[in-house]
Parts: sequence; structure tokens; C-alpha cells
Amino acid sequence: MGPLLRYSQMYLRCLVSFWTMMVFLTIGNQGWAEPSNNGLAVTFSSSGKSDTRILPNLWLFVPAGKASSPFVPAGEFTAHYQGHIIVDLRGDYTFQAELQGVLSLDINGATVLEATNSPTQPVIGKMVRLNKGTNSISAKFKSPDNGDAFFRVEWTPKGDQNTPIPLTSLTYEITPEISSGQRLLRGRELMVENRCLKCHTSAGTESGGMVELAYDAPSFDGIGSRRNFAWMRDWIIAPKKMRASARMPQVFHGAEAPEQAKAVAAYLSSLTTASVAPPEKVLSAEQIETGKTLFSNLHCDACHITPGVKETDPLRNPLPHVASKFANGQLANFLLQPDANYAWSRMPKYHLKPEEASQIADYLLSAATKPDALPTPTEAALITQGQKLVQTTGCLNCHSLKLENQFSTKTLVNLTNDQWKSGCVAATPESKAMNYNFSESDQLALKAFAESDRGSLQRHVGWEFSQRQQVTLKCVQCHGKFEGFPAFEIIGGKIKPEWSATFIAGDLSTKIRPWIESRMPAFKKPAEALAQGLAMQHGLPPKTPEEPAIDPELAKIGQQMVSTVGGFSCISCHAVNELGATQVFESAGINFAYTAARIQKSFFHRWVRNPLSIDPSTKMPVYFSTDDKSPLADVLDGDGPKTREAFWNYFRLGKKMPPPPLQP
Repeated sequence: MGPLLRYSQMYLRCLVSFWTMMVFLTIGNQGWAEPSNNGLAVTFSSSGKSDTRILPNLWLFVPAGKASSPFVPAGEFTAHYQGHIIVDLRGDYTFQAELQGVLSLDINGATVLEATNSPTQPVIGKMVRLNKGTNSISAKFKSPDNGDAFFRVEWTPKGDQNTPIPLTSLTYEITPEISSGQRLLRGRELMVENRCLKCHTSAGTESGGMVELAYDAPSFDGIGSRRNFAWMRDWIIAPKKMRASARMPQVFHGAEAPEQAKAVAAYLSSLTTASVAPPEKVLSAEQIETGKTLFSNLHCDACHITPGVKETDPLRNPLPHVASKFANGQLANFLLQPDANYAWSRMPKYHLKPEEASQIADYLLSAATKPDALPTPTEAALITQGQKLVQTTGCLNCHSLKLENQFSTKTLVNLTNDQWKSGCVAATPESKAMNYNFSESDQLALKAFAESDRGSLQRHVGWEFSQRQQVTLKCVQCHGKFEGFPAFEIIGGKIKPEWSATFIAGDLSTKIRPWIESRMPAFKKPAEALAQGLAMQHGLPPKTPEEPAIDPELAKIGQQMVSTVGGFSCISCHAVNELGATQVFESAGINFAYTAARIQKSFFHRWVRNPLSIDPSTKMPVYFSTDDKSPLADVLDGDGPKTREAFWNYFRLGKKMPPPPLQP
């Protein structure tokens, strides 16, 4: 197990390197930056067009009829992976692949693996010696004539089991093609982040295409009951001054801007619901302290700077403004249902109880800056002026309200390349154009996008969507850092997309780790596409294929093997449906009723064979020998794969699993 454990430890030491790189590539409106060099450079080619991307590993899944990359058309394609593979010590390795298509893999200029259309049985290459340090690696993949295209490459250090290549062992060199490709990708991302297509409409993007084309903005219906006038006025005047990551542009400029912002805020303040505002609440020390504990236990500080801490972090938003922003009693309501009036809100839902939302709100309000006691204007003329501005300046292109929208501008197809230097993307704000405060690098990215055929907006690429969303949603701010949050890098290869989608959306009725105080935040809108993209990024299909019928004999053996009676004593730590774990000492395990519905079968086999190779800190014991023999030699002849199949068939019974025997 030596080399494998060594690489797994290296993997965990550098756990977030690739996704840290992705954060810098897509750091919102902060600008585009050169990437670090974990991963491999991949050039996709199709129908005479090519596009160079960065992918974390030798994995890929492209559904039939879909594009392999945003900037090449759908259809047959090739993907050329290039970079280096790094090892601590010289050693002998074999590489293997499952695939649908044609693959050739070269190490240090020599071909070590050639494979064609072997989707279920891995093709094993010849053994190759890797030098200590850097070795060149090149992989060429060609899609099949029809059907899904995919491949998954693993390696096997001599004397160990096969496993995915650690992400930190793969590097690439930054080239002009990579830099220009990332700039183009950033320009495309800015188009959807900033809702450009809401004003510059384009035929064919209303349905299909990039998932983010459906991005909305906070609804104006009843907003006067939810937000304070003074905050809305200040936000409208300069959104990015109040929050650096704001997508909202500065709509008004010049000497009249303050009065125009006041008028719009006054009109929005008049849009109230029939409910009566609650009386001012007296904050209690007990409520505040409980809220502070909840704020910590739920890891709110992963995305927000903790109140009272003097810190500047472009990836985390401070919270001193909440008393100024939210109308009386509305912060708690927002925490209960963040997407109630903004479906694509980046603030997730935590399934808080009403009292918990109130406690967190009290804590945040106790530390917030006290708002100015500024009365809301009620002059009819000012409100009418604000309504007219809302109708004529583009507000209703993003914000929903039952009111006639009188704003229009050029469609995307009618914007010529030279017009991408003026208006919204001008280097200096223009009097009537919206000002997004684009950085110089973002302006270059938008210019690169303008010079493309712009057809990438109509291409949804699953793996690429997942790369963007996991940065937008700040997944690695928690995953791999806190107990119970698995390393994000392994999720796509570990969790079935169906389960993952339900979990991300917040639709699971059961908490699978009830002993952990933390909760998975719910992101309902991107959940399904994100889950599918994570699987495809690992070379797995977006929908888990059906398995053969459960083998009842193997399931019966699996039932016996989880018991403490002639088995592996799994039930000491793991529950089986209603039968609780019998002897948890240090670390509980997840109920076996969820295993088969939740875990990818390939990951299950790898985990059960050697959990330490995936997570050296796990309390799960290693039961199988280096030559993959079970300690129960009289069961299935001690054959490791057959033993794990027996476990798997038993776990597939799910809620119908009979309890294992507790005594002879």
C-alpha cells in the first residue's frame, strides 16, 4: 500500500489546488488572471474549429449530439491532452482505460496504452517506468462514430491497486493558446453573469444553450416591504461601491444621478404587500449568542466575514449593512427562504427553523451599522418619476414586475465588433450607458468573445458548467476543509448524479450524517445540471446506467458479512435502516440503506478495498490485502471483488434490506 498511500497523502496536502486555480480564473467581476498549472491542457477539435481548455484529469464524458467544448460545434471530435505527470520517486506503473471511442496514451514519447471501445472492461496498457519528478504525458482521444463519447484513465503503481491519478500529479505549461482560450471563456461567462442577453436579446437563446441564460434578478413585486428606501437609493447610485462582487450595473450618471436614484428607490418603496410590518424587536443577549453559535456551526463565515472581525477578503462579503438593507423583520424571512423573490440567488437555503432564522438575524443585526433614520419619500411626482425611469432604463429587462417595459436596445447579432468598445463596455462611463465597472482584463475578455461567432451561448457543456458553478457557489470554501464535507475533487466520481442533484437542491428528507451540526446549503436552480456536470467531468454519464437484477444469493452473503457474527462487524459503526449501529466508538458511519442509491459503484469498490488510499484520515479499516484477498477466506474463497459484489448486492436492497444477524 506504500506508494498509493504516499500519493493519497500528497493529494490531500494539495487538495484544493485545481479549484483554487478555477477561483482565480473566474473570480467574478474582479478580473481574469493567469491560472496556476495543475491539470492538463486539452485542445478540442471539431469541424475545423479548435478550443484549448484546462481539465483536471484524464476523464471526459460528452453525450451524443452535444458539443465537447463551448467553442466547437457538436458532432465528432478529437481531444488532445498535454502536460506532465509528476512522481516523488522513480517507479513502474501501468495505465488502464474504460472508454467509448479511441484513445492513445504516451508517456515520455512512448505509447503505453492504446484502446478502442471498451466501455465496461478496462483495457490495461504495458508497464512503464516513470522517472522521479517530471514526465511528459500526451493523450489523444477520438469520439466514436455515434453514441456517447467518454474515457476514464487510471494508473496502478506496481504492487498497488488501480486508482485515479492524483490531481496534483498532473501539470501543464501555460501557452498563448491557453491564455487566449481562458480569456474567451471569461468573456462568455461575463455575458451571462451580467445578464447581457436580457437587453441584447438573441434568437435561439431563450431555451437550451447555457443554463445561466435563465438567470433572473430580485423581483420588484412587494420589494418596498422587504428593503429600506435609503439602502435601495445608495445601492442604485453605486452597487459595486456597496459590494465589490455585485452584478448590478450603475444605471445613472452625472449630476442628476442622485435624484434619479432617489426617485427609483421611492417608487420601489411604494411597491408593498398588504402585510403589516412587525413591531420593532428588542434583541436579547441569549438570542444573539445562540445566533452567533449557529453562524459558526453552519460555516456562514465561508462566504461572509464574521461580524466584528476586521478583515478584507474579495471572496467573502461583509455584513455590517444588513440593518440598513432589510426592512424590519425581513432579514429573518430572507434567511428562511433566500430564493423566494430571486430564484437564482447565490445565497443558499439552509432549511432553518423560524426560531433559528430569528436567532441568526438577531446576531447579525446586533453587530450591524445602525441605519439612518431617513423617512421614505411619498411625493406622488417623485414616485411617478421613479416609475417612468424603471420602465425606460432597462430595469425590467432583469427585474420582474407587472408593468410595461419601454426599454429596448440592439440585439446581440446587430452589435458589430467595433461597438464592443463603447456603451456598457466602454473604458470610461458614458452618459446614458450602464456602467459595469469592467476591469481592463474583463474588457479584453468581452472583446475576445465579440470576435468569436458567439454561438457558444447556445452550447451547454456539462463539465464546463460544473467548473463555473462550483466557483460561483464557492464549494471549496467548505468542502475538504470541515468535518463531513468531502473533498470537492472526488464528488463527481463518488456520488451518483441523481442523488447529488437531490442533495444539492435540498430535497432530501433525511440528513445522512445526523451527528454533524453543519448542513449542506441548498442551491435548487443549478442542482441538476451541476450534479450531471460533475459526473461528466469524471468521465461518468449524467444518468446512472441501470444495473442487472439483484443477485439474491450474493445479497444474502452480504447481509451476513456486515454482521458481527462471522462477518466484518460493519454494523458496529453503520446502521442498517432502523437497526442502529451497535458499538460506535470514535466515528459513526452512514446508514447502509443509502449506500447503493448514493455511491457510484466504481467508487464503492475502490473505497471498500482501501479507504485509506482515498482518505488517510478515515476511521474505516482496511480489510483487504494488497493482493485483494478478503480475511474471510471461507466466504467466496476470499476473493476481494466477489466479496465486494456481495456487499453491493445487499446494499442495493436499500430500504428493503433485512437486518443482519446480531447473534449466532
